[in-house]
Amino acid sequence: MKKSVFLGTLTVAGLAAGAATAATLDDVKARGTLNCGVTTGLVGFAAPDANGEWQGFDVAVCRAVAAAVLDDPMAIEFVPTTGQTRFTALASGEIDMLARNTTWTFTRDVDLKFEFTGINYYDGQGFMVPRDLGVSSAKDLAGATVCIQTGTTTELNLADFFRTNNMEYEPLPIETNAEAQQQYLAGACDVYTTDSSGLAATRASFENPSDHVILPEIISKEPLGPLVRHGDNEWGDVVRWTLNALIAAEELGVTSANADELAEGTDNPEINRMLGTEGELGAMLGLDADFALRAIKAGGNYGELFETHIGENTPVGLARGLNAQWTEGGLMYAPPFR
Repeated sequence: MKKSVFLGTLTVAGLAAGAATAATLDDVKARGTLNCGVTTGLVGFAAPDANGEWQGFDVAVCRAVAAAVLDDPMAIEFVPTTGQTRFTALASGEIDMLARNTTWTFTRDVDLKFEFTGINYYDGQGFMVPRDLGVSSAKDLAGATVCIQTGTTTELNLADFFRTNNMEYEPLPIETNAEAQQQYLAGACDVYTTDSSGLAATRASFENPSDHVILPEIISKEPLGPLVRHGDNEWGDVVRWTLNALIAAEELGVTSANADELAEGTDNPEINRMLGTEGELGAMLGLDADFALRAIKAGGNYGELFETHIGENTPVGLARGLNAQWTEGGLMYAPPFR
């Protein structure tokens, strides 16, 4: 078991080393489409709608990058990936970027030769149980059967939590969120554990969401964000500063509705630099001056995207919490556009 995991890591690292020299920005421009890896389906974050069109918070990051680079937020090929396949897809060059509830960790950044370009959601691992199980704390889960996605950080977190609390459990490995939902609702497992945002999104898709409870314990830090391959710094900068533009736009009061008006010039030099009215920031990325303007107009600033896809007025129903702007007591903070 340990040997196979180790060999899999080496394989991904080797693929990344071979793909790292590619000029991804040039490839995306020449192809005319962005190949973006997403989850296989998680309501609010990335899932096809009734018309087969991908929608969600992570999808919106992909669309912002496509708008910045190609002037078309729809010029995307979405590639569904599981916890097991996502890193191989990125390392092999099948996708240009990965935007799917992926935790920034040391080994993924260093050993697997990837580069996280920021954090678009500060999360933590939690537990969901049926309400009629009568459990109010994760510390009451001794002996439980737990559905858990393979190839994720949640596996080790789960083992650590139960070991620390001197409890036994029975893991039920699953590969996709859809499989987890099926097994959980069928009663094959007592508990489903994953990032708390993923639990909220999964519960929102149930016929009777109120029949299920997300327990209060958060047992880990899960900083989620988009990632690219090591060694292609120009492409990493493009994805990083597109995300930064969405975050900074909210802080600076730039929205999808007023961005065009503000792009004509304001009294705020940072807004002017970000929207391309002043300076040459776009050219430094190999893009034109309006890259951030297009990214913001594609779906809105960070706050707009949050409220549209996963906020308190959506079925997912997430509060901003740690994902509020730093000026509002949260952790969202973009470096200056200067």
